[in-house]
Amino acid sequence: MTEHVRRLTAALQSSDAAWETAHRWGRQLARSLPAGARLLAAGNGGSAAQAQHLTAELVGRYFGERRPLSALALHAETSSMTAIANDYGADEVFARQVEAHARPGDVCMFLSTSGRSGNLLAAARRARECGASVWAMTGCRPNPLAELADDVLAVDCPDTCTVQELHLIAVHLVCEALDEALGVDLPFRAAASEPSPPAPEPASVAAPAQPRRAPTGAVVVVGDVVLDVDVHATADRLTPDGPAPVLDEQHRVDRPGGAALAATIAAATTGRPVRLVAPLPDDEAGRRLRELLHPGVELVALPCTGSTPVKTRLRAGGVTVARLDRAGGTTARIDAVPPEAVAALRSAAAVLVSDYGGGTTTDERMRKLLTELAAHTPIVWDPHPRGGAPIPGAALVTPNAKEAARLSGHAGEQLSAVRAQAEELLSRWRARAVAVTLGSRGALLSFGTGSAAVVPTPTQVAGDTCGAGDSFVAAAAAALADGALPSEAVAAAVAAATDFVAAGGVTRGPDPVRTAHEDVDELLASVRARGGTVVATGGCFDLLHAGHIATLEAARALGNCLVVCLNSDDSVRRLKGEGRPLQPAADRARLLAALAAVDAVVEFGEDTPVAVLRRLRPDLWVKGGDYAGAELPEAELLRSWGGEVVTVPYLPGRSTSGLVELSRR
Repeated sequence: MTEHVRRLTAALQSSDAAWETAHRWGRQLARSLPAGARLLAAGNGGSAAQAQHLTAELVGRYFGERRPLSALALHAETSSMTAIANDYGADEVFARQVEAHARPGDVCMFLSTSGRSGNLLAAARRARECGASVWAMTGCRPNPLAELADDVLAVDCPDTCTVQELHLIAVHLVCEALDEALGVDLPFRAAASEPSPPAPEPASVAAPAQPRRAPTGAVVVVGDVVLDVDVHATADRLTPDGPAPVLDEQHRVDRPGGAALAATIAAATTGRPVRLVAPLPDDEAGRRLRELLHPGVELVALPCTGSTPVKTRLRAGGVTVARLDRAGGTTARIDAVPPEAVAALRSAAAVLVSDYGGGTTTDERMRKLLTELAAHTPIVWDPHPRGGAPIPGAALVTPNAKEAARLSGHAGEQLSAVRAQAEELLSRWRARAVAVTLGSRGALLSFGTGSAAVVPTPTQVAGDTCGAGDSFVAAAAAALADGALPSEAVAAAVAAATDFVAAGGVTRGPDPVRTAHEDVDELLASVRARGGTVVATGGCFDLLHAGHIATLEAARALGNCLVVCLNSDDSVRRLKGEGRPLQPAADRARLLAALAAVDAVVEFGEDTPVAVLRRLRPDLWVKGGDYAGAELPEAELLRSWGGEVVTVPYLPGRSTSGLVELSRR
C-alpha cells in the first residue's frame, strides 16, 4: 500500500500540465455544450467507467444545480455495441456510433491508458472525418491515440492503475471548470478561501508540490516582420518616355508589417497581453520597426543575421499603383532561439504563426518547439507559399483563396472547389481545421471530408484590404485563447476583418486600428511623425443625432485622426440662450469620445474656436454642408499654416433645436 501511495503521489506532483488541460477542456465544454454541441465519450474496461462517470456528471450534476448537458457514453449502448461487433467487427463498435451521432462542433473524448486500443483509434479517425474535435485522455506518450487527437491529456506514468486514478481526478477537474465557467456555486471554493490550520505532514508521503504558476494569458505572435511604407502621391500626367504615371509625392507613412502588424492589431483589439517572437535585425529599417510597434506589444527578438524587409506601396487616388520590395538581398536568418523566446511560447494562451516567407517557419528549432506546443496550446497558422508547411496539430490554418488553390494544386473559385482545396490541405497538413479566407465572401471552414461551412461577412464593405488577413488571424487566435470553438473563432475573425476594412484598414490612422490617447498633443505628434493628416471639427453637440454622426464620420474619412473641438457650457449658453446646454460638457465629451470616428475631444470656452485651432494647427477644419459657400472666420487662420477649411454633406432636417422643439409638442 505504501508503495502504491508513493507512486500515486509522485504522479500527482508531476501532472500540472494534465490539470491545466482538464481545466481548459471544462471551459471549452461550458461554451460548446449549452450552445447545442454534444460530448461523445468511450473507453474500454476501467476507462469505460471513467468515461461514463463524466457523461453522468454532465447530464446530471456535479455540485450545484444547472441545466442538463448533452453527453453520451458510447460503450453504455450495449445493444448497438453487440450488433455492430457481430456485423462489422470489434474495431467498429465505437466508430460506427461516432459516424451516426457526431456532428461538426461536437467533442469526442476517448480514454485509454495505453492509447493503443484499436476500437478507439478507429473511432478517433471517424470523428475527424465527421468534423468533431477529438480529445484523448491517455497514459504515457507517444501513443497512437495521442497522435490522432486534436488535444491530449497524458499522464506520464507506466502504472495502469495510477493512470486510471489520475484520469478520475481529471474528470472531476473538467466538471469543476465547466461548472465554474457556467456560474454554478461550488461550496468547496468558498471553504478553500478561508484560512485553516496546516495539517501535519505524513511521514511516509513526499512533500506537496509547489503551487502552479497561473498562465500569462498572452497571445504570442511568431513569424517574419516587415517594415511597410505607404507613399501617398498625386498622379495627373504620364512620363514623356512611356505610358507610366508620374507620381508627385505628398507624404509617406511607415507602418509595422508582417508579423509585426498582426501583433499590433492583436494588442489594440483583443485586450490580451501580446508578445512578438521574431527575428529583427539591428539595421535602420529594424530600428524604425521597433519604434512603430504598438505599446502593448512585448518584443522578444530572435538573434539573427540579414536585413529587415521593406515593402513600399506607391498610392495615388486611394489605390495602390505599384509596390517596391527591398530586403538588401537576403532576409533575416535565425541564429539562436533564446530561453526567453521558449518561455514566452510555452506560457502562451494561444500562438499565432504569421508566415511571410522570410524563413522563420522553416527553422527546425522553431518547428520543433511549435510541434510540442500544438498538443496543448491552440495554434493559428497563417501560411505563405514560400514558408514552411504548418505543423501537425495546428488548431486552425488560414490560407487565402489564392494560397489555397496554389498550395493544394486544385484550381477554382467556386465554393465546391474551395471545399476540395481545404480538404486536401487539411489532410496534407494534419491540421484540426482549415479556414480559407474569401475576401468579401467571408471564409470557408473545413474539418474534413463533407463538413465544410461558410461564414459570410456580416456586411459588404469596400476599402483598402491591406491588413485584413492579419486582423482575421489575430481575432481567431484571441478567440481560441478564450476557449472558443474553431467555428466561433472563425465567425469572430470574419467580423473583425470586416470591421477593420470598414474603418479604413491600415491607412486609417497612425496605428492600424484606433488607439486611445489621453494627451491630444501626443496624438497629433504621432500622426504628424508618420506624415498623416490631422482633421478637426467643432460644435456644441448638445443632443447627439444622426446629422452629427454623418458629419463626424465624413470628417474622419478625410485624414488620419479626428479631434472634436467642443464648446464649453458657458460658450453654449451664450450661443444658444438660456436652457442650453441640455447636457454638461463632461457628458457631451464622453459621448463623443465613445464614437469610433472620434480620436480626441478638446473643450474650449470662447465663442469661436480660433484659440484652440491655433494650438492644434489641424490640416483640415471640417464643417457641415450647410456652411457651403460661406467664408468662415477660421478660413484665414487655417491658411496661415497651410491648412484648409472644407465642408462635408450633411443630413437635412436634423438639428438639436428641432429635436428639442419636437419633444415639447
